[in-house]
This record gives sequence, C-alpha cells and structure tokens, in this order.
Amino acid sequence: MTDVEIIRSKRKSMEIQICPDGHLRVRAPYFTTDTEICDFLREKSNWISKHRAIVKERRRREQETDWHRLSAQEIKELADEAIRILPQKVQRFAEKIGVDYGRITIRNQKTRWGSCSGKGNLNFNCLLMLTPDDVQDYVVIHELCHRKQMNHSSKFWAEVEHMMPDYKQKRKWLKENGEEIMRRVVR
Repeated sequence: MTDVEIIRSKRKSMEIQICPDGHLRVRAPYFTTDTEICDFLREKSNWISKHRAIVKERRRREQETDWHRLSAQEIKELADEAIRILPQKVQRFAEKIGVDYGRITIRNQKTRWGSCSGKGNLNFNCLLMLTPDDVQDYVVIHELCHRKQMNHSSKFWAEVEHMMPDYKQKRKWLKENGEEIMRRVVR
C-alpha cells in the first residue's frame, strides 16, 4: 500500500478517491486496520482501474486542448458574480423548501461546491459560476436540504428529489466535469 494515501478520520465508512495525478487516496474510520483497507481495495479493484483510466484520459485531453488556469482576477470576477447570483437562488429555494439559513459565504474551495454548517451558514464555491445554471440550482438545493437533514440519508435525498426530480443528472454532471473545473485554479 505504498502508493496509497490513507486518511483516517471520524467517519463511518471507507471512501476511495482517485486524485488528479492518478494516485489513490482512501478515507477510512480511525480504527480501520490496514488489512481491512487492503480487502476493500481488492473488492473495488475494477472501479479503481476504470476511474484511473478516466483520470488519465482527462489529463491527456488537458494537454491537447487550449486549457488555461484561472488568474486571480478571473477568480475575483467569478466570486463577484457568485455574490450577485447565489444569494438570490438561496432565498428563492429556501422559501420553496421551507427553511431558514444564516450567513452566505463565497469561497474558492479545492474540493467542495458548497457546504452547510450546523448553524445554517452556507458556503459556496465561486467556481460554481463556471457550471450550468441548473447545476448551480442543484448545489443550492442540496445545501438547503441539509437544513432539514444534516446528513446524506435516504430522507435527505428524498428532500432533494422532491425539489429537483432530475437531481441525479446534475450530480452526474458535477462528477464528470467538476474536477476539471477545480483544477483550473492555481494552488
């Protein structure tokens, strides 16, 4: 497991991530043994191979296309646009969902599109402005539904689906395109 990064934390299940450079990251509960992680990786070997190939293909495409990193000025412009647009979306959907919320913050995040704190404060990634309008709506709805369910249980997903019956298409779009957008930021 020398080529696998293992991050143990307070969580209930294991998760595999294929990083942009192709290396494997496993997130696991604190008390998970190395043997359990190895068994998990063996079970998921087909998934790992498939997704490493996807990452490799994305990197190849990046090198072939006229793809540029966002400058600090472009990120500021995206953040300004997000400040104008996302609070309006939050207000509109919060009324429909029947929830309240606290402060709205726009950030330039490495891995998240949005988050909702236990106090109801909402954070959104300024890079959402590079996604389609309906994908932005999905992220706003997703975070607002956490005001009813602070988890990703079946009840939570039922809340999201009630507001956006085709949310799985938006979620799929983010999975397929989101990493490439986030890599455009110089870190």
